Amino acid sequence: MATRWGICSAGKISHDFTVALKTLPLEDHQVVAVAARKLEDAQEFAKKHSISKAYGSYEELARDRDIDVVYIGVIHPYHLNTCLLFTNAKKNVLCEKPLAMNTKEVQQILASAKKNGVFLMEAVWTRFFPVSVEIRRLLAQGELGEVKMVRSEFGVPLMHVPRAMQKELGGGALLDIGIYCLQFVSMVYNGEKPESIQASGVVHVETGVDETVVAILKYSKNRMAVITCSSGVKLPNDAIIMGTKGTVRVPAMWCPTSLVVNEKETEYPVPEPYLPLNFINSTGMRYEAEEVRQCLLKGLKESTVMSHADSLLLAELEDEIRRQVGVVYSQDCQ
Repeated sequence: MATRWGICSAGKISHDFTVALKTLPLEDHQVVAVAARKLEDAQEFAKKHSISKAYGSYEELARDRDIDVVYIGVIHPYHLNTCLLFTNAKKNVLCEKPLAMNTKEVQQILASAKKNGVFLMEAVWTRFFPVSVEIRRLLAQGELGEVKMVRSEFGVPLMHVPRAMQKELGGGALLDIGIYCLQFVSMVYNGEKPESIQASGVVHVETGVDETVVAILKYSKNRMAVITCSSGVKLPNDAIIMGTKGTVRVPAMWCPTSLVVNEKETEYPVPEPYLPLNFINSTGMRYEAEEVRQCLLKGLKESTVMSHADSLLLAELEDEIRRQVGVVYSQDCQ
């Protein structure tokens, strides 16, 4: 039986996710419905992607019995209420990152998924790329020796994008792109909580959101990590793992298609899309979609690769870094 997907939101990321699903076998994945806040948007999306059902509200999608799992592609200030809508309707959920605006909201979402007995995963797509699978293998087999230092950076000029700059839209570099750096460090250090965090950043005077953030994370056994994210400038956008026996570099660390191990590069290309994409390498979202299918087939309620504990840790790290930098959202005051 194919895993039947419902798409919540007809925006850019939902378009790319739907294109990515089409790179997988039709007998495994099918998009059966799409919902948007305006019916015409859903209808236009459905026509473009050959989807049989289009809804003008998320509630209608939540009531659709022909859906196994819902992909949520709304912007992050709406993640809490949208996730709760679907988990309370007993729907399995794959929700775009960040899972929510802060730790408290993440806890609410996880509690609802647990109470309703449904699968839930934060769509940290990077974790499922073949490059990430290979990194975890190298680490597990000790091929880099003892990892002493991890560095990860992601910067793209986003100051012209309202979603990235307006506080009420969840703007700020950390939650939008810095999360990729944090998840990478957390993956390398196997979900361990750092002993200390020292963060500094530049907060946009007019909007109150973070434009650039640098954080130093210290872990047990004198292991370190440094993350840098910026919505003001383009950075090299790679990640480096430094161990006592070797070094790994990951170009385009948020959607990697190559891996450099001790100066030797290996390519891991993603499939070509059948429609133009909004974001680079978006067909790589196929890997997280397949993870969801495998978890559902096994009756699991969470993924071991991107677990509920992983999502909670990410939110806690983001909260602490924002506290030190001085970025407060309205959701933090509720």
